[in-house]
Parts: sequence; C-alpha cells; structure tokens
Amino acid sequence: MHSSNKIIFIAELIGTFGLVVAATGSMVYDASLGGIYGHYFVVAIHFIGLAIVVYAFGKYSMAHFNPAVTVAFFITKHVKGRQLPYYFVAQAVGAFLGSIFVLLVIGDYANLGTNAPSLTSTIEANISYEILTSIFLMGVIYIVVHFKKLGKLTGVAIGGIIALDILFFGLVSGASMNPIRSLAPAVISGVTGDLWLYLTTPFIGTIIVAAIYKVLSGRTKNTSTH
Repeated sequence: MHSSNKIIFIAELIGTFGLVVAATGSMVYDASLGGIYGHYFVVAIHFIGLAIVVYAFGKYSMAHFNPAVTVAFFITKHVKGRQLPYYFVAQAVGAFLGSIFVLLVIGDYANLGTNAPSLTSTIEANISYEILTSIFLMGVIYIVVHFKKLGKLTGVAIGGIIALDILFFGLVSGASMNPIRSLAPAVISGVTGDLWLYLTTPFIGTIIVAAIYKVLSGRTKNTSTH
C-alpha cells in the first residue's frame, strides 16, 4: 500500500467511525434515556461530530466518510480510480466498527440509529427528500472545495448542512445522505426494510451535483482561456 493511500485509508476509517458514532450514537443514547433530549440533541451532535472529523482528517483524505461523496469526487476527478478501493473499504470498516462500538458502549436501542422514514410520509416524498438532502450536502462540499478561501469554514459548513438536513428532513424521510452510515446499523440491528432508499438516493443526489459541477467548472476554464 502506497503511503498516501495508507494515510487516506486510515483517515477515512477513523473519520467514518467518528461520523457513525456521532450520528447513530446520538440517537441511541437519547433513546436509552427515554428520548429526554429529543431531535434537537441529535441534530446538535451531528453538527459537532461532523465538524470534528472534517477538521481532523480533511487534509489527509478530503474527509469523504461517505461512498456517495467519493463517487462524486471521482466523477469530477478529485479522486483517482485506483484510490476508490481504499476509500470504500475504509468507509465500510469504519462504519461497521462504529455501529459495533455504539452497540457495546451505549446499548441496543433505537435499532442502533438505523435510518427510517416517517410512517406518514409517502415513498415518492421519501425519495425526493433523500435526493434533495444529498444534493444540499454535495453542493456545500463542492463550494468549500472549489473556493479555497473557505477552507477554514469547511467543518462548520459540512457539519452545518448535515445538521440542517437532519433538522428539517430527519423525522420525515430519515435524512441519510450516506449509504454506509445507513448500511452498518441496519445490518447489525437486522432492521433492513428501508435500506433500499438509503443505498440509492445519496448516489443519485451526489452524482447530479457532480455533473453540474463538471459543467460549471468546465465553463469557467473555457471562458478564462479567451
């Protein structure tokens, strides 16, 4: 393993572990206490947890922690094809270790933080909202990547958009935005009924934004040469 790939692997593994512990752990911890903190607590922990891992590991791996983000970055050539296995394997290992950690340390509550849509929300709405939340996330990621001056705001921006997505859509469609974050707790808890939604929509959302980014960045390159 090349040293830069080793660094990417370690950063993505630890970062995805931290993401899953914050995202699912907040839900499981709240449920273990009978839900006394509620939705705003879960939103706040998402923000804090994501900001920490993005700032800690961003300079090593661009802080994907999400295969849908990795695929988008591959489309826009921010990531090379040969790096993909390191990202995907690290994210999977980190996510499953995160879910196991939550199970062992906090306990078996709330299906280990498995994403689930509201019973009153329609399939069409769930698909639309999940694609939309992923579009918002990837849009913000590209903005902070493209405008280097925003570098110091990266963790706040990415943690912030994830927190906002969960605030507005978490109790409606689940607000996953991340297939591996959804897969790990679903598999370990055995609650996999809604998994199809969260394994498909994040990729649709991020690929849409990657395609738009490719067109826009191509345009700016063309105009700058005239």
